[in-house]
Amino acid sequence: MSIFMDLCKRRQSCRGFSERPVEHDKLVQCVEAGRLTHSGCNAQPWSFVVVETPEIVSRVAQCSQQLKQNAWLETAKAFIIVLEEHAVLNPVISCFLDSQYYAKGDMGAAAAYICLEATAQGLGSCIIGLYDRAKICEALNIPAEKQFGYVIALGYPANDTIRTKSRKAIEDIVRFV
Repeated sequence: MSIFMDLCKRRQSCRGFSERPVEHDKLVQCVEAGRLTHSGCNAQPWSFVVVETPEIVSRVAQCSQQLKQNAWLETAKAFIIVLEEHAVLNPVISCFLDSQYYAKGDMGAAAAYICLEATAQGLGSCIIGLYDRAKICEALNIPAEKQFGYVIALGYPANDTIRTKSRKAIEDIVRFV
């Protein structure tokens, strides 16, 4: 099995983190993985906000507990917010496509690289889908009109058990021609 496939099999959404703080250099490496991600026309339509100050981590965790969900975020030790930036496409392509055409997929790839790098460093990660964007913007001094790509919670897993992945059979989702 390849190193990459091993990472894919070990990476899971962590919903409970230990008390151990995440080292700054590991957060830098996660962002570096996101920065190195491929993007359409190499537009790199992202920027990253790394939240590591405990008081601010707690505020972001509270902003992400909507509808009585995600109480476990109180255990997160850091967050990486992926923000959407204006994508500058190749002039030939931009004549036919909107500059943000690829941005959502590119930011998804960056989030995946961040999570895989976190796994490689022994960290747990979880991409959060439910959050109060306005409150996070206020807490982090992000302009209200800024589009979010992803909010990623990070920390050392409280439980190192790798759960069995429940996925569709490859025969059900792939057709070779």
